[in-house]
Amino acid sequence: MNIAGDSRLSEPIAEGIFDRDTVSFLASLTVHVGLLLALGYSTYFQEQNVRDTLTIVAPLEETDDDTEVLPPEDFFMNDRPMAEVGANSVADAEMALSAAEILSDISDVPSPAELNPVDIAEVEVNNVIEMATGLRIDNLPVRGAAGEGTTGAVGAIDRITQDILLSLEERKTLVIWLFDQSGSLTRQRAEINERFDRIYHELGVIEAAGNPAFARHDDKPLLTSVVGFGQQVNVLIDKPTDNLAEIKEAVAGMKQDDSGTERVFTAIYTAVEKYRRFRSEAPIRNIMLIVFTDEVGDDQVGLDKTVNLCRRLEVPVYVVGVPAPFGRDETLVKWVDPDPNYDQSPQWGAVSQGPETLFPERVKLRFMDDEDPDPMDSGFGPYSLTRLCYETGGIYFSVHPNRNVNRTVGRGETSPFSAHLKHFFDPEVMRRYRPDYLPAKEYLRQVNENKARSSLLKAAQLSWMNQLESPRLRFVKVSEAELATDLAEAQKGAAKLEPQLAGLYSTLEIGKPDRAKETSLRWQAGYDLAMGRVMAAGVRAEGYNAMLALAKRGMKFSNEKNNTWILRHDSEISTGSQLAKAGKEAEAYLQRVVEEHPGTPWALLAARELKTPLGWKWTEAFTDLSPPPNRTAANNNNNTPRPASNDQKQMLNKPAPKRPVPKL
Repeated sequence: MNIAGDSRLSEPIAEGIFDRDTVSFLASLTVHVGLLLALGYSTYFQEQNVRDTLTIVAPLEETDDDTEVLPPEDFFMNDRPMAEVGANSVADAEMALSAAEILSDISDVPSPAELNPVDIAEVEVNNVIEMATGLRIDNLPVRGAAGEGTTGAVGAIDRITQDILLSLEERKTLVIWLFDQSGSLTRQRAEINERFDRIYHELGVIEAAGNPAFARHDDKPLLTSVVGFGQQVNVLIDKPTDNLAEIKEAVAGMKQDDSGTERVFTAIYTAVEKYRRFRSEAPIRNIMLIVFTDEVGDDQVGLDKTVNLCRRLEVPVYVVGVPAPFGRDETLVKWVDPDPNYDQSPQWGAVSQGPETLFPERVKLRFMDDEDPDPMDSGFGPYSLTRLCYETGGIYFSVHPNRNVNRTVGRGETSPFSAHLKHFFDPEVMRRYRPDYLPAKEYLRQVNENKARSSLLKAAQLSWMNQLESPRLRFVKVSEAELATDLAEAQKGAAKLEPQLAGLYSTLEIGKPDRAKETSLRWQAGYDLAMGRVMAAGVRAEGYNAMLALAKRGMKFSNEKNNTWILRHDSEISTGSQLAKAGKEAEAYLQRVVEEHPGTPWALLAARELKTPLGWKWTEAFTDLSPPPNRTAANNNNNTPRPASNDQKQMLNKPAPKRPVPKL
């Protein structure tokens, strides 16, 4: 069989392996597979571009950190004491909020370590997560100002007006004006009453009174009450009002209280208790107390109770008062009879205006001569009232019309109804010497922890003590016996003083070991000044006694014509090495006060003490012992008679009657 020669078998082989349908199928398959691959790779390249873009915008560098990550602590302790927290706090319902003494941007609680994220992802949730918050500024306890010095009550009122405006921005406010009814504040009450128009105009009360939006009494933005106090507490406006005429009438009609008793803390407590419903019943109002007084108050036993009530109800107390004399309880106030029909010559009356601390912290030791720098401003108000303002977030305004930090103020310059203070000090300097405004129990606890403080406080409790009181310095030698008698008599004063000063020094010496541990500038200055002054007074007294004993043993004049021995101060102590050593130590204490506490009352007193040398020396002089000439009248005592007086003229010039100083 001839296969090659068969034409039917050779044609399919010549056309190819695949037929036409197969080729079409393969071509279609190739095109569709290519399209699928192209579509698939397009999403891949698109994802690569997105990842590259995110990496460029926010690159994350992973670093190998071998630091061990500790788990967060369950509890964290703070060394700072926190006053009255938990169930005993004054925040009541708000005690669950965070509380701290100071507001800090950095939390005391350490945060867990944060790890760098690895995966880039965006998480979406359906519920809103509430951000945790920390301290709320409006709930923090705010401390007030301890002493703002001004020359008049008007300046203090301007500042208080600004605080009232700030209170009104927060919510409606009730202002309670409390006035001391004593005679020494008669003029000040009149000045404040005249200024009420301007005060309430600035506060917008006059405009609000005619606004129909405030037709209801509860809608009034600012309400006012007036309280007077002396021996009794008198609520002069029972229902708070916004009627300016009623307010001025209440102040003008206030009767003078001549009892000499000021129950200021009773008045404050009574006013807060009476109007406390404004802090608890809707609409809730802020309450502000503004007190005018020139004394420390005769009811200071109620201080802690008043502080606790005002803090619990968040009532700030502002006091327009007087500066406390440095380290003293009382000072003299210049009084001029307010009635012009009586004698207008100034008189002086003692008023309790201090001290600036809970207990006196200054040794009561006078200077040898009349150049006593006392009385002087302490830089702060009386302790009790100032602490009340400080604890409640108010301000104590220390008002004195003769305030001048650049020079000494004379007694004749003192304005009527003001205390005589010779020296005033820069408030910026004195701010670093602020007293400890603490409850009595806490104050005494801190005092007992340091012997320097406790010894100073104990020494300051003793009564006033003189140094050598007008010591006799001039001795005329008429005879040896008479000179010896005069010297022995002069020694008696020093002999009485030496044991008192020795006892005072022994009390202070107990605190020497703890003086180096003291960090408070106020206590440092107080202890050093006390030690320096007591030691200096002791050295002078012992030296004076020793010099008199030396003269009793006999001394010869270098000039035979001289007959008088004069004892003078000298920088050299020549009465023994022990006394000289004590003198150098006393000067070192005083000099340290001057150098480390410039511009303060302590430095002024130390410089004044250093002004008088500690040593003594004898000098000689001549005293003429001849009797004075007999001056006989030239007319043999036939004196010319006085001319007849004009009785009618004297009646016209009769002086005005003079009234005694009342209890101020």
